[in-house]
Amino acid sequence: MAYLVLCAWLFFFQRSLIYFPQPGSPSNSTSVLTLPTTEAKVLVSVRPQPGPDALIYFGGNAEDTSQSLPGLSAAFPNHALYLLHYRGYGGSSGSPSEEALFQDGMTLFDQVQAHHQRIILFGRSLGTGIAIRVASLRPASRLVLVTPYDSLQDLASSHYPYIPVRWLLRDKYESWRYAPQVQAPTLILVAEHDEVIPWTSTQRLITRFREGLASLQVIAGTSHNTIDESPRYLEALKALPESKR
Repeated sequence: MAYLVLCAWLFFFQRSLIYFPQPGSPSNSTSVLTLPTTEAKVLVSVRPQPGPDALIYFGGNAEDTSQSLPGLSAAFPNHALYLLHYRGYGGSSGSPSEEALFQDGMTLFDQVQAHHQRIILFGRSLGTGIAIRVASLRPASRLVLVTPYDSLQDLASSHYPYIPVRWLLRDKYESWRYAPQVQAPTLILVAEHDEVIPWTSTQRLITRFREGLASLQVIAGTSHNTIDESPRYLEALKALPESKR
């Protein structure tokens, strides 16, 4: 009986265990865009830049995406930058879910595409699941994935083998399902000592992309949350060929 109660609790409250919204909002010095959604006020931190090139950033769990603005500005000085604040995060209202975040990502892409011809989709950790799914349906010029996974469902199953995760989980983030439809050249950056995403999960994901489309770089001496602190991380982003950006 206790086991059934536990499973029921996990089913109804699972999103409180998946998402860790960060409070606050973009600083007054940051340009902010509000997505045209009816159910929630969804904010986007923006670094405006004229020209054809733009980058859309989907951050990790428990991340204030506006904190990634300086690093992205250094790596992509000629791109307009759009950093999505998930529902419930960083001043956005509403509650996060896979479908809601995906729809917000699609809305943001379509809005950015009206002003920029070439768009890089950039996802980190949780955000890689959103970036891959959007890239499978929209003409991104390039896809960048930092510490990606093949499926949140499989990750949860490995962490909780005694729970019927496949039956209970609502937000599965099955990146493996959408990767075969991606046409954009893809750069995958992984941390050498990632304690959150097992290497086998990333490895399975890589095999789902079309042959020759995805390239892999391991950032030595880093963990899941410190990968962007390495100089090699910034170097890898700056080394993206201009012609394919």
